[in-house]
Amino acid sequence: MSGRPTIRSVAARAGVSKSLVSLVLQDSPKVSPERRAAVLAAVDELGYRPDPTARSLARGRTRAVGLVLDDLRNPWFVDVLEGLRPVLREAGLRPVLAEARSEPEAPRTFADLRVDGLVVIGTLPDLALVEEVAASVPTVLAGTRTAGGAALDVVAGDDDAGVRLVVEHLLGLGHRRIGHVAGSGPVGRLRREAFEDAVRAGGGTPVVEAADMTEDAGHRAGRRLLGGAGRPTAVLAANDASAVGVLAAAGDLALAVPADVSVAGYDDTSTARLRAVSLTSVDNAAHEVGRTAGHRLLARLADPALPVGVHLVEPRLVTRSTTAAPRAG
Repeated sequence: MSGRPTIRSVAARAGVSKSLVSLVLQDSPKVSPERRAAVLAAVDELGYRPDPTARSLARGRTRAVGLVLDDLRNPWFVDVLEGLRPVLREAGLRPVLAEARSEPEAPRTFADLRVDGLVVIGTLPDLALVEEVAASVPTVLAGTRTAGGAALDVVAGDDDAGVRLVVEHLLGLGHRRIGHVAGSGPVGRLRREAFEDAVRAGGGTPVVEAADMTEDAGHRAGRRLLGGAGRPTAVLAANDASAVGVLAAAGDLALAVPADVSVAGYDDTSTARLRAVSLTSVDNAAHEVGRTAGHRLLARLADPALPVGVHLVEPRLVTRSTTAAPRAG
């Protein structure tokens, strides 16, 4: 015999039907000891190994979960993955990754592949596509506060609380004119609104420059914020990547951090934790968001009728060397 042994070749060797081989492989009690022994002997002789994918499809399950990531360049999304994947693997599920930037149709592709579930990490440009897929595939949104349809669970950090933490930190240091490098999308808008409300509530003056959550855009916005008269004494960026751009802008303008300007980021990514950066940032609990999203998906797979909801994970502020009291005068 040439090629990989099949269930048909096992049946032929044992002198039984394919359906009886299937019953033996499923450990069915309906098979006599003699026939069971013959089938198992044929399996050993031929070196037959059942195809797990085929068996799962026969049972209506693939044991695969599609993971659609907004942007692999964003380290916070990668941290979410690190929290999510172990939960799925421990449950016997196989995570399969796609990036929305290069594969915008990934949610539909995963649905066509009959994945058991879908986790969307970040904010995809085509939410209608996600909602369409969620009508037939259990789906969880992770790391975004985008309002989903009736079939969507949402797991995210509490951005309102996180922004308040860092603004209160800056106000407590004595800063009153505080800049913000705003981000794009629903998360960027939410953080900007929370920033403006928190600064005004604390008696400060918010100064906002738009950006898109990249280092380059943060650098340009930082130059605009810090290069003119009446510059703020502190800047909160919408995420760590844009905060690094603000740090570079301060260096361009010969401003010392934190003596001349304090800088804070958001998400507490691995970049913020580098000794050379040592950025004050809000830990948005990426690993916990990932773990919670995984458990929400498992719960939904067990009970598709489970009520959906928004599940917020509590952030914490991590202070480092980029924030201090403003220079006197």
